[in-house]
Amino acid sequence: MRNNHEIDYRIYGEEMQYVEVELDPNETAVAEPGAFMMMDDGIQMETMFGDGSQQQNSSILNKLFNAGKRMLVGENLFMTAFTNVGSGKKHVSFASPYPGKIVVLDLQELGGRVICQKDAFLCAAKGVSIGIEFQKKLGTGLFGGEGFIMEKLEGDGMAFMHASGYVQEKTLQAGELLKIDTGCIVGFQASVDYDIQFVGGIKNTIFGGEGLFFATLRGPGKVWIQSLPVSRLAARILAYGTYQRKEEGSILGGLGNMLDGDGW
Repeated sequence: MRNNHEIDYRIYGEEMQYVEVELDPNETAVAEPGAFMMMDDGIQMETMFGDGSQQQNSSILNKLFNAGKRMLVGENLFMTAFTNVGSGKKHVSFASPYPGKIVVLDLQELGGRVICQKDAFLCAAKGVSIGIEFQKKLGTGLFGGEGFIMEKLEGDGMAFMHASGYVQEKTLQAGELLKIDTGCIVGFQASVDYDIQFVGGIKNTIFGGEGLFFATLRGPGKVWIQSLPVSRLAARILAYGTYQRKEEGSILGGLGNMLDGDGW
């Protein structure tokens, strides 16, 4: 028996995916502002303070505390709730903000808690708590970069993350260690130990090009990995946009620009 709302879903698309959530009467899904794509008539949309989970319904002070933590790390203070107020089944759809894959999480089967990158959450059944997970280890806090402040999804309902590039799900055995770029982590079960490790070696530090630190994930538990962090993609696009055409290695140089119309 689930405490969170029980929602059905269907995922559409390959590289630019969206998830269609099916709501029975009085069922609710929650999402970050901006994730909404479309919905049937009979669904009521409401902006609410926090995520609407039972944990945040206890007091105004608790709501302010949780919302304040989200604001501290640049997250939205508000969530949007979509409730089926009509009769019969209704559908609401949420879209990924960039090319990649939607990851489906059944929190009941995953121990009730998953830690994810703070921009990975897409939507969830009402009752799922979406909070901020501060890493407790000093090294992680100082050098964690993208992986330091993460979100935690808690409850026993369905939740959805989105990731860019190809998404690999791996199950780590007890004690099994995986070394990974912090930006490539989409999420992991709470049973997985997360830390930051120094790369080491003067040549690696100066010439490696991969940064001074990487993340370590130690099992047991499931982890989700993305092949192309959106921050890496954005950096490449920005760098490409600042190049002069003559620097692209074209043999024709300026003549090539004239031939393709840029020189006219």
